[in-house]
Amino acid sequence: MKRPKLVEISSKIVPLLPRNKLAPDSGYESLLEDWLGRTRSPHTKRMYQGNINQFFQSLEVEATPDNLALFLLLEGKQAHELASQYRGSLLREKLAPATINQKLASVKSLVNYANQIGKCHFTLSNIKAEKLQPYRDTKGISQDQFKLMLSVLDTSKIKGIRDLAILLLLWGNALRRSEIAKCDVADYSPKGRELTIIGKGRTDQPSTISLGSKAISAIDEWLIARGEAHPTLPLFSAIHKGYWGHRLTTHGIYKLVRQYGKLAGIEQVMSPHRIRHSSITEALNLTNGDVRKVQKLSRHSNLNTVMIYDDNRQNLQGEITSMLDDLV
Repeated sequence: MKRPKLVEISSKIVPLLPRNKLAPDSGYESLLEDWLGRTRSPHTKRMYQGNINQFFQSLEVEATPDNLALFLLLEGKQAHELASQYRGSLLREKLAPATINQKLASVKSLVNYANQIGKCHFTLSNIKAEKLQPYRDTKGISQDQFKLMLSVLDTSKIKGIRDLAILLLLWGNALRRSEIAKCDVADYSPKGRELTIIGKGRTDQPSTISLGSKAISAIDEWLIARGEAHPTLPLFSAIHKGYWGHRLTTHGIYKLVRQYGKLAGIEQVMSPHRIRHSSITEALNLTNGDVRKVQKLSRHSNLNTVMIYDDNRQNLQGEITSMLDDLV
């Protein structure tokens, strides 16, 4: 059955938009911009904007203020129908549950904001998120495999000098790529042996972490090689012509990690988060499963998350299965 278009459904509501143009004081012209303005991270803003654009593309229209108003002025049942159909289309694409939830959450957040400021009379709270099975694979790679990644670096070139510092931060501090990308030179204190980071979901709550000697030496060498160390500059920047000095993006960090994983001959698809998994798992090995100590490294707010790492590390399920096998 053909999916109804937004314009077809919206034609049933009271025509509050004369000639399909918004009145200057309608309040919908800046609604999307105001909603995005509540988020400080440029990366998150781009992601939210892309998710909203995709949703309206599924309605066969563009995400213009007029079309946003048409959607928000629908009856609750009509809006729910369109959102449910969009969820169904994401499922048919066989996207990862976390990806589906992220896209739906953006739409639901925008609608909720519009509801709070009186621009629509419904929410999409009844649109269910996909169930997640978190941290199924937390083992990552071994320390020997990580050493292989370090061995393929060419530290005679500035790229290798920079990338060594990044890899050591990913391993020694279990950092997320977004945490590295956000750092400025001012956040780095070689004398204090510290780095101030903005953790996941903690835009207004920076935290300070201690650095290892190898990471400090690598960062110092990178700043010397770059030749620019003004406090306001990004700690890690691009080195390609035309982009020199620009902040190294999260995607750029992902690409370099994947590149070195391939060069090292590692079968798994490498990513910054896989190194984070590796670091946390190795930390549990070194501390004999001291989850409270390792929580300080991983900065997980919930101790149960670190316990999942520990369970996976020990393969407790496999141990019990073997014991049951021995009974028959």
